[in-house]
Order: sequence, then structure tokens, then C-alpha cells
Amino acid sequence: MSLVVIGLTHRTVPLDLLERMTISEARLPKALADVASREHIREAVILSTCNRTEIYAVAEKFHGAYADLRDFLAETAYLAPEGFSDLLYVQHDEEAVAHLFSVAGGLDSAVLGEAEILGQVRRALERAREEGAAGPQLELLFRHALETGKRARTETGISRNIASVSSAAVAMATDRLQGLAGRRVCVLGVGEMGEGMAVALAGAGVEQVQVVNRTHDAASALADRIGGTALALAELPQALEEVDLLLTSTGASSLMVEEADLAPVLERRAGRPLLIVDVAVPRDVDPAIGSLDGVTLLDMEDLRTFAQAGVAERMREVDAVRSIVVEEARRYLDVATAREVAPLITALRERIEQVRRAELDRQLAKVDGLDDATHAAIDAASRAAVAKLLHEPTVRLKEAAGTPRGERLADALRELFDL
Repeated sequence: MSLVVIGLTHRTVPLDLLERMTISEARLPKALADVASREHIREAVILSTCNRTEIYAVAEKFHGAYADLRDFLAETAYLAPEGFSDLLYVQHDEEAVAHLFSVAGGLDSAVLGEAEILGQVRRALERAREEGAAGPQLELLFRHALETGKRARTETGISRNIASVSSAAVAMATDRLQGLAGRRVCVLGVGEMGEGMAVALAGAGVEQVQVVNRTHDAASALADRIGGTALALAELPQALEEVDLLLTSTGASSLMVEEADLAPVLERRAGRPLLIVDVAVPRDVDPAIGSLDGVTLLDMEDLRTFAQAGVAERMREVDAVRSIVVEEARRYLDVATAREVAPLITALRERIEQVRRAELDRQLAKVDGLDDATHAAIDAASRAAVAKLLHEPTVRLKEAAGTPRGERLADALRELFDL
């Protein structure tokens, strides 16, 4: 079995392609069932965020699994595989482990060190477990990744200052508007990102925060928490007539604000400028709106540029986090190796012990007059001989575990001893 990760991230593809590959929360159960049913896939977890879409899989054959996962992504985006295959990154075994641990540690995020990715990794595992797609190998891997991410943030300063996409979005808006004091703001969406932006606004001195969501009760709960006002989705055009800033990050698979919707709103604004920060992937706001007079539209690509400008202090922590990733990856591999070969070694020793015991009893039954001390000595001698014979095969099997050679040795033992 091999561990494989295949995916795309903000570092490797343009935003429009990443949008097409994004798998929403609503589509996740069907997507997990699809991936897990593919011929060469035994376990699967899908990690799809505003920065990445990745599939982690336990595979019987690497090349077969690669084809299965590539084809799944092609079907997801309605694209021919050759249209994006060169943009995919693919890693397996030790490299796949190190990659996930780096992701959990915040090294591969648009905002270096951001903490939101830990919750996203945790939910990815939980959903895969709920849908029956994750098994013991990915369960162990993702739990260890979460431990690595926590260590990175506890033992280093990688999350110092701006430590989330949502706080970076508010900071970028603050920079563009030269402060938020006295500003009126609308937050569209109350998921983790929307909630993070609303909470960040609460301490920014804004005059008013309006929270808009498809579900009014959810909007009311968040608005009450931050001292804002909840609005129904149908009231969004009216809100946009009044606010200075729209922050949006819903989980919708289609546009929430289209150019035709905003044109009449801008007429009623009488030339007052409107800043829109859209950090949803797929985007909530029609990109064409950015060309309208009086509107400044910023998206995830703008956020990445903004975040990089303030990254110098956290960059000094990267080497420390990488050291944690390397240490934890090695520790995980040791644990995974032991778990992989332990049942086989136990089965081998039990089988040999059955043979030893049966043969010893058969031979001793032919001898009369043995005292207990002699019987015990013969038993101990046979045990010692078996232990010495099994020592070298056991050591070699443990050393080779997790490699193609280890799989061949394990298969040979199963075949030779009918384990």
C-alpha cells in the first residue's frame, strides 16, 4: 500500500482553475464516495479550502491511484485531464506525510502561519470518517498532522500577528480605507471565515456591522455576538446602498453578487465609493464588478499579495517549523511502520509457537520418566532456538516496512506460512 496526495493550490494554479476544482461542503459526501469507490483507492480524505484542493489516499498501486484521482478532478472541473495535469502536484509515502504536516503547520498557506487550516484539516478527517472513506492509516496520519500543527504554533512564532485569512482580509480593508473607524460594513456569510471577519471587525472601531446570510437565525446569532444587525439575504441590495465595505466569504457554488445586481445599487449610492473584499473560493462576487466606477474589488489573489508584504517577521520562524515537521514526520513513520508490521510479526510468532508446542508435546510423550526440571529445560531450549531463528527475519521486516521491498517480504511471509 502507498500513501498518495494529489492536488492544486494557490501557489500552483490561477484562481479561476482553483475555483473549478473546489469541492463545497454540500458536495463533499458524494465526492468522498466517488473517490473511495475508485479501483485503486482504499482510503481517502479530501481537503478543499480557499487555498487548495487536495486528495489524500491509501492506494494499492501508485500509478493506478494517480489516474483515478486525476480523472476524479477532471470530472469535478469538467475539464480534459491533459488541460491541467501538468499543474498538479503529486507526492507519495514520506513526501506525502511531510507535505500534510507542512500544510497543518501553516507553511503552505496564503497567509503564512494562519491558524484556520488546523480546523479545516480536522473537519476534512471528520467528514471522511463519517462517510466511511477514511480508514486506520489516514486516521493515524491526520491525527499526527494536527499534533504537528499545534506544536508549530505553540513552540514557534509562526502565527504571530496576522494569523488567519479572515484577519488578513480585515487588515487589507483597513489599509485600503485608511482605517475602519466610523465605517459601515456588511459581512456576507457566517461560516468560519465570515465569523472570523466579523469578530475582527468588532475591535476595529466600525460604526455599524450588518451580517447577511441565507439562514437568518445564523446571521442573528453572529450579529448578537458582535453587537451588529442581522439581515436576510433579500436585504443585501439595500445594505449595499449604505455601507462602505462588503466582506464576503460564503460556501456558495455560484455568484452571490452579479454585475447586473450592483448597477442599480451604485446609482443610488450617488458616487460614494464601495470597497468589496471577496475571499470566497469559488468567488461570491462577479469579477466584472471590479470594472464598475466607484467600486474597488479585491479577492484572494490580492490578499496573498497583501499578506506577503507583512510576512518578514513570521518568515524567521519557518526553519523552526520545518524542523518540527521533519521530527514529527519521522516519528509518524516510526509509529506507522510498527503498526503495519506488528500484526504480521505477531501472526508469524504465533504460528511458529503452535508448531513448536505441538512437536515438543508429541516428542515428549514418547519419553518416560522426565522430571519437571528436565522438561522445563527442553522447553526453554526450544523457545530460545525459535527466538534466535525469528530474530533476523523480524528485524529485516521492520527495517523494510513501508517500502516496496517490505511489501514483497510481507507477501512472502504470508504465502510461505499461510498467515
